[in-house]
Amino acid sequence: MNAHNELFPVIDPTQRRRLANAIRFLAIDGVEAAKCGHPGAPMGMADIAEVLWRNHLHHNPANPHWADRDRFVLSNGHGSMLIYALLHLTGYDLPIEELKRFRQLHSKTPGHPEVGYTPGVETTTGPLGQGLANAVGMALAEQMLARKFNQPGHEIVNHHTYVFLGDGCLMEGISHEVCSLAGTLKLNKLICYYDDNGISIDGHVEHWFTDNTVLRFQSYGWNVIGPIDGHDAQAVERATAEAKTSGDKPTLIICQTTIGWGSPHKAGTHDVHGSALGSAEAEATRKALGWEYGPFEVPQDIYDAWNAKARGAKLEAAWNERFAAYEKVHPALAAEFKRRMAGDLPANWGETVQALYAKARAVSAATATRKASQIALETLVPALPGMFGGSADLTGSNLTAVKDSKPWANAKAGEVVNYLSYGVREFGMAAMMNGMALHMGFLPYGGTFLMFSDYSRNAVRMSALMKQRVVHVFSHDSIGLGEDGPTHQAVEQTPSLRLIPNLDVWRPADVLETAVAWKCAVERKTGPSALLLSRQNLPATQHREGVEAQMARGGYVLADAEGGKPQVVLISTGSEVEIALKAQKLLAEAGVSARVVSMPCTNVFDRQDEAYRNTVLPLFVPRVAVEAAQPDFWRKYVGLSGGVVGIATFGESAPIADLYKHFKITAEHTAEVAQAVLRMHAARHEAEDGNVVRSMN
Repeated sequence: MNAHNELFPVIDPTQRRRLANAIRFLAIDGVEAAKCGHPGAPMGMADIAEVLWRNHLHHNPANPHWADRDRFVLSNGHGSMLIYALLHLTGYDLPIEELKRFRQLHSKTPGHPEVGYTPGVETTTGPLGQGLANAVGMALAEQMLARKFNQPGHEIVNHHTYVFLGDGCLMEGISHEVCSLAGTLKLNKLICYYDDNGISIDGHVEHWFTDNTVLRFQSYGWNVIGPIDGHDAQAVERATAEAKTSGDKPTLIICQTTIGWGSPHKAGTHDVHGSALGSAEAEATRKALGWEYGPFEVPQDIYDAWNAKARGAKLEAAWNERFAAYEKVHPALAAEFKRRMAGDLPANWGETVQALYAKARAVSAATATRKASQIALETLVPALPGMFGGSADLTGSNLTAVKDSKPWANAKAGEVVNYLSYGVREFGMAAMMNGMALHMGFLPYGGTFLMFSDYSRNAVRMSALMKQRVVHVFSHDSIGLGEDGPTHQAVEQTPSLRLIPNLDVWRPADVLETAVAWKCAVERKTGPSALLLSRQNLPATQHREGVEAQMARGGYVLADAEGGKPQVVLISTGSEVEIALKAQKLLAEAGVSARVVSMPCTNVFDRQDEAYRNTVLPLFVPRVAVEAAQPDFWRKYVGLSGGVVGIATFGESAPIADLYKHFKITAEHTAEVAQAVLRMHAARHEAEDGNVVRSMN
């Protein structure tokens, strides 16, 4: 659809400046009311926003989740009053009272945009560069959905992803990761507006940011337009129209702007970047721009010109007609499109789960859980067309590709793919997966070594914060990877990931536990999951029938003491469950009855009801935890009087067997620790009994 027609009328330049000024003063007033915030970016980008949102953006304020809407991402999320002003003015369910409550508790206008809180916000932004990375994932999702579902004469996926970004986004290293890949992937529906104002919090960026941005993005394979005057609406209009004609490249439009445009004394300085203007300067700006209205006051004619409800309804209605025609000709594809965009699992999901478990139970040989994950994916990928896999250059090590994976690298033009080699871009991969999940239509998963979760950690945190169904596959999960040494051996990563709210961290012990972990990750709609997988082979455990339901609760009794009355409980995960089982036998030989609890996901276990937790970990029974990771985490389960077998230092370069023996992560040492814990408990009880006798006397 062309930009200028009955839905996108041309207006007088003076009027469109008034429309842009409405954004400026809502931003000024919101920040003034909160006494904190970032007014400079909204004031500087208001003219760009007016052109994009009024003349090009396809959206429907009455239905923020319309499938074929354009996506808009404010990557420089500190300028959040910009998007709040736009959403309010165009008719979203964001009344002026919410703008007055900017940055206040439980308002719909938090300090940085948060998806799920504010209607029309597509992603949570604030950590600079990640909004841009999310947008690359969204553009990739659009491209892949179009390849899958568009048919001759029936186009149901055709939208753009627009991004506002600033100097900070381009300075963050993640911008290089994702923009380089976006050029390679030829994401021509991705259009970015760079707010080139030369200012960051510390002042003029010329002292620390002198990149030649034009050459940088051209080298990525981008279409670069500008620099243009970001306050010249006609220049922005021409650049946007040109960008939309790009056939095989994403576009960067470099817009030179003045931060805080309109402020007589603070425009162009870092003083307006992250602080309120102050009442005197706010009033001076009103006079300078001829804005005759009070705080949060917008005249009706400006509201009328901004209101996008009628236009949005017509745009969505036209798409609905196209989809109805598509559905008649391609009913199966239409049903699959609706299922995927809703995030639902196929109707035969129960059968898929049973096949998943049956294949896992059929494996009797010792198997690395990274291989167990691949075995699970062999069932899941063909059964779930929306799964989109990938790896940060480690496919052959983390085993994230399967027979039904169709890599982008081998695809012909326009061919449907479901697997991407992201290159050595752990952070970019994780953030792009967030974007794909936010777009809807995909269940993304991606792999790297657990050690490199430190590179991707903030994007993992963001997927948890945004409650997105993303699966992070982390192999080589401990000192068990052996000779590569401490640079690659994860020690503190496992417990630190468990501390991220709303992230389910699974560390399975064998093939069946891995299958259960995948099943739970796929079913989980309210947040991401991380699968921590071994490089080394682990023995297949003889599991009782129906135990999968207990596994799915995060922790369960794997091997109980005789009569179900243990003297000590051994808790373990992953590759160390084998050690706990051997320790149980050693303790039995010494006359000590022990229960072995496998706890593949402590996060899920903690969500279980108290009664279930107490049946697994009975009260007043001493506990010992064994895991090849930083031991402090386990104190929440074993208490100060319990024991933990772990590793509180960095690893070493050596064969696996030598490492486990060197760090005393062995069955023998576990049994010794258990015996010591029992002796301590016995001594304490003896002392307590003595005190009782003395008090009675």
